[in-house]
Amino acid sequence: MSLKFAILTSLTEREGSGIELARRFDKSIGYFWPATHQQIYRELDRLTTDGLIRELPQEGPPRRGQPKRFAVTADGRVLLEGWVGEPDEPEPMRSTLAVRVRAAAVTGRTDELRHALEHHRRRRKDLLEHYLAIEERDFPAVDPSNVRGVLQHRVLTLGIEGERSWLAWCDETLDALDRLRVRGG
Repeated sequence: MSLKFAILTSLTEREGSGIELARRFDKSIGYFWPATHQQIYRELDRLTTDGLIRELPQEGPPRRGQPKRFAVTADGRVLLEGWVGEPDEPEPMRSTLAVRVRAAAVTGRTDELRHALEHHRRRRKDLLEHYLAIEERDFPAVDPSNVRGVLQHRVLTLGIEGERSWLAWCDETLDALDRLRVRGG
């Protein structure tokens, strides 16, 4: 996937300026498709050049520093709608923690690994708690006939389950380290 489709999705949900879009990435889309503000602004320029989004007229008299606002064009919507159904391959997982575990396997540095795992577990627990707070705030009772609400909740659920899976894996790996220590390995 490219940043293009994340931006088209966000602007289809709600028109906005580059800074508003960057804030949305910081609060929602960025949890599963991160992008820097600079990347977002570069992509907005490309999407405008390609005719997939358009700049909206400014509201009121022009002011210095007034941000440009954008909306998806008909061509952008058609491209996004076609992309939704395209099959793709699952993204390979990239995890520095997994590489650390492999490194500990060949170096025997299990105490250092324990510290990294405990840190990682704390951060994953924080993310899980954050996602659960979002769920409680934004999805207390999802109307099963509301396509937007149901599917946005499913994306959040993917994050929740992902964090639970990471926590379980960290716990199991820490237990494995404990068993290795007892056996003297």
